[in-house]
Amino acid sequence: MRPFIYQRVGDAAAAAKVQAGASFLAGGTTLLDLMKLDVMRPALLVDINDLSPEHGRIESGSGGLRLGALARMADAAHDPAVRRDYPVIAQSLDLAASAQLRNMATLGGNVLQRTRCSYFRDTSWTACNKRNPGSGCAALEGVNRKHAVLGTSPHCIAAYAGDFAQALIALDASVEIAGPGGGRRIAFSDLHVAPGDNPAVETSLKTGELITAFTVPLTPFARRSLYLKIRDRQSYEFALASAAVALDLDGKQVRGARIALGGVATKPWRARTAEDTLKGKTLDEAAARSAAQVAFAQAVTHGENDFKPELGRRTLVRALLQAAAMEI
Repeated sequence: MRPFIYQRVGDAAAAAKVQAGASFLAGGTTLLDLMKLDVMRPALLVDINDLSPEHGRIESGSGGLRLGALARMADAAHDPAVRRDYPVIAQSLDLAASAQLRNMATLGGNVLQRTRCSYFRDTSWTACNKRNPGSGCAALEGVNRKHAVLGTSPHCIAAYAGDFAQALIALDASVEIAGPGGGRRIAFSDLHVAPGDNPAVETSLKTGELITAFTVPLTPFARRSLYLKIRDRQSYEFALASAAVALDLDGKQVRGARIALGGVATKPWRARTAEDTLKGKTLDEAAARSAAQVAFAQAVTHGENDFKPELGRRTLVRALLQAAAMEI
């Protein structure tokens, strides 16, 4: 680990004054790992844990849910209102990492976690456009079984690793942000960006900006929602394919659907065209399969991950049918 300066701040205004080259520290469950691997080299660590009394609260009511960005994953997963009214959120958090990490990691840090691509995390590989812009992407012709098939580019096929983000994007969440220019709010779907020709840029956050909260509207979709995660083992493993789905049903007919896909895309992935195919349909296996075909119509594979589109389709079909069968 390289030398760095440590600074503790007591409010968001002070945190917003940090300059380029600094990193915010909360749970540290991803950042410190990457610093030890020499992947991230911040000159300054800004500890924001003292902001927790203001930005770590979990609040729910008739207007929806507000999750402070400094709330711990375990606290949000176990919150009674979250489990009752937004089960997809609770499940996505329960299925992430280990109990020890969930007790430490914050919601804000979780959505900003970096890819688990081996070529990104191992600095002995020089060809990684995320870590070393312009160097190439070793995964294109390398070990890519766990890599993305949606949202890829000729410059990067690294998969976004998180679970919680899929639940947020499925439920039309918003992000509250504090920064040097004051506060702003954006749709969660606008937070992450696809790699395109500059994979090193992963979010729309500006220098000094800090996520302070996530807001989730209370909609007819929220209660009939679930998160299904398929992985190589049943615990402490990242998704090969996952689906966050939420349904508004009239009997068995779909008034509206929300679908997000994980483990298969370069960023949290909303399958809007697949949602549209379900509207007005009776949700049976045929309709679910049709939506799944649409969701993966643009998939691009690279050898070892050729299996992912079919696994993703089967995962989505299963998630839709399970959500339709929920008793709420």
